[in-house]
Amino acid sequence: MSGAPILIVDDNPSNTKLLAYVLQTEGYDVRLAGDADEAVALLEAFQPKLILMDLQLPGMDGLTLTRLLKAKPTYARVPIVAVTASAMKGDEERAMQAGCSGYITKPIDTRTLPRVVAAYLALASG
Repeated sequence: MSGAPILIVDDNPSNTKLLAYVLQTEGYDVRLAGDADEAVALLEAFQPKLILMDLQLPGMDGLTLTRLLKAKPTYARVPIVAVTASAMKGDEERAMQAGCSGYITKPIDTRTLPRVVAAYLALASG
């Protein structure tokens, strides 16, 4: 599903740069947001097919933003994949309860990321 729009919400510039580079190389239309407010503002004009969501954001955290987005009909079917360096016991379960479709731990494996993203996009369109 090359060319699909993807939103990356992460406050770490190194993470966003790496994720964006890998996904843009695969042909995806990638947009970046550094926090929840920026993501919400961006979503007014951008309709992603997938959202990669850091769970630890400044201000509103990624779980809260996921719940907020999943409550809106526009985003109810958009897969949101949690991306986090904090892989503590129970984190994945909390992410799923908030409405995430999946969970990826940092550091990101750049070799498998394109396959993982393609799988979530396929699920969303199927």
